[in-house]
Amino acid sequence: MPLALDHIVIAVADLDRAFADYTKLGFTVIRGGEHANGITHNVLVVFADGAYLELIAFKRPDPDNRWSRVYEQAGEGFVDYALLPDNIDTVVAAAQRCGLDMADPEPGGRHRPDGARLEWKTARSPRSDVPFLCGDVTPRSLRVQEGEVRRHANGVAGVAALTIAVHDLEHSLERNAALLGTQGVGEIKTGTVAGTPARLATLALCNGTHVTLASQTTKEGALADHLAARGEGPFSVVFRADRDRGELDPALSHGARLSIVPADG
Repeated sequence: MPLALDHIVIAVADLDRAFADYTKLGFTVIRGGEHANGITHNVLVVFADGAYLELIAFKRPDPDNRWSRVYEQAGEGFVDYALLPDNIDTVVAAAQRCGLDMADPEPGGRHRPDGARLEWKTARSPRSDVPFLCGDVTPRSLRVQEGEVRRHANGVAGVAALTIAVHDLEHSLERNAALLGTQGVGEIKTGTVAGTPARLATLALCNGTHVTLASQTTKEGALADHLAARGEGPFSVVFRADRDRGELDPALSHGARLSIVPADG
């Protein structure tokens, strides 16, 4: 069933500093607000293709939250990514019938700084080699704002590609196929990730973003280091823009491996 990239989550230590640093990188950053749990708050970078970056900070450690555990162990950087379903209950039920260990949807929400109340449902697997789902209850335009906030000085228009580090490529392919359907799953190939040999398989999302699952073939290199420190999940993001700007400064991106390529590249 068709699913689009919804957002990519990056844990940061200081939300104000992250706001300033991503602004220096040429992104338009907006305040997201505080989540209903009172533990996390965020700022957002929304793109013309409808996907966005969520820069999230913890006001205190939350041992029951995997994102918090990854942040406490490995520091700033990627912690997860989400897909957008048309109907989260239907998508979850279908994935469960296909054998995916995805829990039933749970309610969530956030208060924006302007007072608007947002509500959604999320559904997750206990393993992070597959994305979680985020389906809106209130209008999506409240959560993912439209208009000028989607224009960026660096020319970025959307997410072209996302690489996901996984331990067992075959098993992860089966799990992602249970969520996306077999038509969205490519064949296993060999290649490189950050200069390191890897086994790869590409997943096609309906908004044009390509997701590549990558498993290490050596015990050394950036992919192996990432898996050891942060576990399975997002490893790198490539944005499409009007020009090639290459890899962005990891000090300003708060540990997230980000790069910008031309839209036709």
